[in-house]
Amino acid sequence: MSRPPSPASLAALVARSEACTLCAAHLPRGPRPVLRVAATARVLIIGQAPGTRVHETGIPWNDASGDRLRQWLDLDRDRFYDTRRIAILPMGLCYPGVDARSGDKPPRRECAPLWHPPIRAALGRVTLTLLVGSYAQAYYLGRERGRSLTETVRAFRRYLPDILPTPHPSWRTTHWQKSNPWFDVELLPELRRRVHALIG
Repeated sequence: MSRPPSPASLAALVARSEACTLCAAHLPRGPRPVLRVAATARVLIIGQAPGTRVHETGIPWNDASGDRLRQWLDLDRDRFYDTRRIAILPMGLCYPGVDARSGDKPPRRECAPLWHPPIRAALGRVTLTLLVGSYAQAYYLGRERGRSLTETVRAFRRYLPDILPTPHPSWRTTHWQKSNPWFDVELLPELRRRVHALIG
């Protein structure tokens, strides 16, 4: 049996990921990988990619989407950003730029296959992974996901106890949430219960 990575080796891995320039030619604002991980984390949040405000500040989920996600989790900023308990790893570590038709571009495809396997291997205490949005769900659930994001999220119990899928908490989700009242009644209480039980 191999030994779990030491904090020092995880720190070195994070340093390498933060210095990554693999996609630099495709990033309109240049590379600025944004992630927060620690070997002690019990919960892992996998989103899509940093937006402009996150790119500017270097703080993940430091925008209106993050405010909504924290509301879903019933966590204040101090508890949400306690890296000892919650790790944050987007599908794309850098801001990918804007698509004039649909908002931010998708996460760069090169990123997750390169960085997720070694980083997740170093997060040996994680027992719950939140797949936030369709990009994370497509990558991690593959053929196990539903035909739509709504179908995947509504079947959240199917993926427990290791994984819990949610929509991306952007402003577009406001209407979706109103149209799917089961999300507030069924999923959010389960999400909060499991996350709070793990982070104390």
